[in-house]
Amino acid sequence: MKYLHTMVRVLDLDKALDFYVNKLGLQETRRSESEKGRYTNIFLAASPDDPPLELTYNWDETEPYETGRFFGHLAYAVDNIYEYCENLQKQGVTINRPPRDGKMAFVKSPDGHSVEILQDGDALPIQEPWESMENVGSW
Repeated sequence: MKYLHTMVRVLDLDKALDFYVNKLGLQETRRSESEKGRYTNIFLAASPDDPPLELTYNWDETEPYETGRFFGHLAYAVDNIYEYCENLQKQGVTINRPPRDGKMAFVKSPDGHSVEILQDGDALPIQEPWESMENVGSW
C-alpha cells in the first residue's frame, strides 16, 4: 500500500490558492478540469517528493461545506515557526493556536480547514508576544 494524497473541498478557488500557494508556500504540481463533471482539481505540494494536497473546486457549489471531526488537519514542518507564523499573520491569516511553545501552531484556511505548523527539529525557545497579536483566534 502507498499513501497518495489528501483532498479538501474549497468554495473559492482564488482564495484557496492565495492561502495555500502565496501564504503557506506550497507549489502547484498538477491541475485538471472536467467540463462534464464541472470541477477543477489542483494538486499542491511543499516539495516535489511530498505527497500532494488536492484542492477540489466544484464549480456549482455556493454553500459552505459542513465541517466535521472526521477531518482533523493538514500538517507542515517549517524552519522557524515564529517567523513563519508572523509572516502568515501579516498576510491576514488567522492563527488559531499561536506558536507559544516554539513547536506547534494551527492556522485556518479560507474554507475553515485546520493547518498545523510544526517546528522542524527541536522546539525553539519560547517567544512572546503571541498572546497580544491581532488575527489570533481562539483555540
